[in-house]
Amino acid sequence: MSQGSHVQMFGRVTVLGADAHPHAARRLKESWADLEWLDAAAGSVVPESMPTVMLRESAGLDEGAFRIEVDSTGAVPSITITGGPFSGVIFGVEELVQRISQPAPNGIRIADRNLERTPKLAYRTFWTWDHSTNWELNQIGHQEIGVFNSYGKPPGGFLADYRRMVDFCSMNQIAAIVIYGFFRDSHGGVAAAQELCRYANERGVRILPGIAIGAYGGVYWEGKHPYNLATWLDRNPGYEAEMERGVGFQLQDLSFPLSFPKSDYTRTACPSEPANIEWMRDAISWLVETVDVGGINIEAGDYGVCGCAKCNARRGERETAARRDNDAEFWSHADMADNFPVLFDAARSQRKDLWLYCELQWDNLLDPAAHDPLNTLPQGGIYQHTFNRSYWNRARTELTAADVRSLPTQTNVIRSQFACQWNGDERTERYAFNAPDFAELARTSAALDMQGLTVWGEPSPYHVSSELSYLAFGRFTYDPDLTWEEFMAQDVAPRVGGQSEADAFVRLMEELDGSARIDATRLRGIRDEALDAAKSTVGDAVRRWLWLADRASQRSFMGH
Repeated sequence: MSQGSHVQMFGRVTVLGADAHPHAARRLKESWADLEWLDAAAGSVVPESMPTVMLRESAGLDEGAFRIEVDSTGAVPSITITGGPFSGVIFGVEELVQRISQPAPNGIRIADRNLERTPKLAYRTFWTWDHSTNWELNQIGHQEIGVFNSYGKPPGGFLADYRRMVDFCSMNQIAAIVIYGFFRDSHGGVAAAQELCRYANERGVRILPGIAIGAYGGVYWEGKHPYNLATWLDRNPGYEAEMERGVGFQLQDLSFPLSFPKSDYTRTACPSEPANIEWMRDAISWLVETVDVGGINIEAGDYGVCGCAKCNARRGERETAARRDNDAEFWSHADMADNFPVLFDAARSQRKDLWLYCELQWDNLLDPAAHDPLNTLPQGGIYQHTFNRSYWNRARTELTAADVRSLPTQTNVIRSQFACQWNGDERTERYAFNAPDFAELARTSAALDMQGLTVWGEPSPYHVSSELSYLAFGRFTYDPDLTWEEFMAQDVAPRVGGQSEADAFVRLMEELDGSARIDATRLRGIRDEALDAAKSTVGDAVRRWLWLADRASQRSFMGH
């Protein structure tokens, strides 16, 4: 039924293509529960009196892109959602149910217009460690920082955390999740990894195990497994690296010192030993054959470099150890240039559609000498440049799109090592309202002709600061032309009770973030303002205001 610039659907509705797109069909049924749904394969004959929603994929659209066509010319309305490979249909359904439809008596009211959208930044990724990803809050073992941590949650905690994250990413057009600690015996090993990938693939989210060449535990992070690094080095002690210095580093933008206790996690294999690289190549092949991953995030490790005679000779004039003097760098671009292509080829020989990230480490994008060794890196890799906040503050004014286009690596993406637990004062920015940073990073990435953005995604969106920051990440990376005012009106206001409430909520969050010490009287004032707002709202908006009140109350209890 058409009503002016809207159409209505009610009663029985057929969804065509549900067999090929089960999660998209599921989301329609969950979101429009007042309708009576009938499933049919694409191409089935449907009575002319039956409203329809058609789901179909098109290779002519980019991954994650979609087109929504509303047809009200017939006796009953029909909607066609055409999506690019892997995730486009799902993202199109989410756009339909979240933004261009409204409840109506006994059914749904939909804007009578067509819409086509393509993500501006193709590679929109969360970066995580398994041990400090806390999305299932009703379990013990939460951690908040670290890189060589043991896993302290119950065995089912890995899937409990990441299924929730996958659901959020699928609903908010976030394309991929990097996971360091992907394989551990303690949280289910291969079986848990396979189940997570199955779950994520059905929902249009790529899972990318994080690995380092001869470091970070190998492909199988922890456990008695042939592709675990400690297991390999125990069997081949002569293959261990001769580290130039002790493991560890300090971040300029973090106010307290980091600890890197020696353990199996910190062991490193010499990157000039052919057997080690052959072992890594075989491990990558095993990974891609065993688990239906969406890609791999590969780095050289950032806590030290092998300084043996073979490594120094192999690097030669491309890169001298002087680059790593005085704590300047903790990695080798020459090592990546020599060894990443081997692993790239091993993965691509199995799957042509994988996203293969190559981490080029941090705070060196403005240094041409750092990138000189990278001219031989393969086309088709996704080359990731990481920024701490102080270096980003420099790069955002000095770096140009011409600089990016002249890099020896294409395609290039940014990874933020700020707006997370790795920068700031003792609180860090892990739970800060990071949405303005994510919006700026997305806009700047697009303006610089970067093709993607990676941010940390470990805290649960139960924390409203994290929820709104993640929403900003998804929205602004998909569409950097979105204005902040549109984001506040479309995404923040409905979640906290209205436009004036959104302005107040953000103002109070930013006040709490702004100083590590706030007068107790003012903290009680913030608490009371949040409690008053909670009494004036309904639904999930109440929970969000209570969260804000609790945040101020905790600060008050601590005396600052």
